[in-house]
Amino acid sequence: MSVATGKGLCARALRETYRAFRANKTSWIGLTVFLGISGLAMLAPWIAPHDPIEQHIERRLESASSTYLLGTDTFGRDVLSRLLWGARISLIIGTLSILLAMVVGGGLGILAGYKGRKIDLLIMRVMDVLLSFPILIMGLLIVAVLGPSMENLIMAIALTVIPKFARIARGPTVALREREFIEACRAMGSSDLRVMGIHILPNVLGEVLVMASLWTATAVRIEASLAFIGLGVRPPTPTWGSMIRDGFENILDAPWLSIYPGLCVLALVFSLNLLGDGLRDAADPKLRDG
Repeated sequence: MSVATGKGLCARALRETYRAFRANKTSWIGLTVFLGISGLAMLAPWIAPHDPIEQHIERRLESASSTYLLGTDTFGRDVLSRLLWGARISLIIGTLSILLAMVVGGGLGILAGYKGRKIDLLIMRVMDVLLSFPILIMGLLIVAVLGPSMENLIMAIALTVIPKFARIARGPTVALREREFIEACRAMGSSDLRVMGIHILPNVLGEVLVMASLWTATAVRIEASLAFIGLGVRPPTPTWGSMIRDGFENILDAPWLSIYPGLCVLALVFSLNLLGDGLRDAADPKLRDG
């Protein structure tokens, strides 16, 4: 098998995956909801009716009205505006943490699978140690040590997910490294870095991207959970998790304070799960051909 043939297989697999995804209706529902939430988050500075941190104590805990469409919180801040701005925080933390984990974990997985032997053993044993910690507990420990901030949250969530991507990338790499087109690249004098980056990465990327969509939902849940227990982004920056926590203090008098951000988390996680399931089914040759 030549190098060109290897690239052709990758391109054909991507085309087949796209056709299979396009035929999955639930995937399109997830994609539509996700793009809708992302669009609202991006437009928050222009469409938010009020400043999300501006306080009006005299109007605290007001129910929905023409001025405040979803009511106000305990400090008289507009709930709708805080939801729109909070979506930006959840998406930024979820996306950047998974992107960081995908790059680092995927790179380590490809390196371990391609090199094998001692390097493989060392990298995967470190990943096994990280996997032994529950995700939320590990994220909690890291943020508690480093302090609550957006940067620390991104690093904490990424570190908990890196082993997942390393395992996903390593498996296909082990299968690919003995293929004829990889041997042809080596015979032509290509460096290991070139082989891994140009010939192995495109064949592994599909599976990694599928898991990235699924684990972005997990990252959003982790961020909301950490914010709920006070280890999220520092106030008064609005986040969905902190809004749920603040609403718990007035759950009987103003239930909308917790219900609205809870529904937002539910919608975002649900859309990402639908999108991820569709991508996973489309990338699975057995399901795709069936």
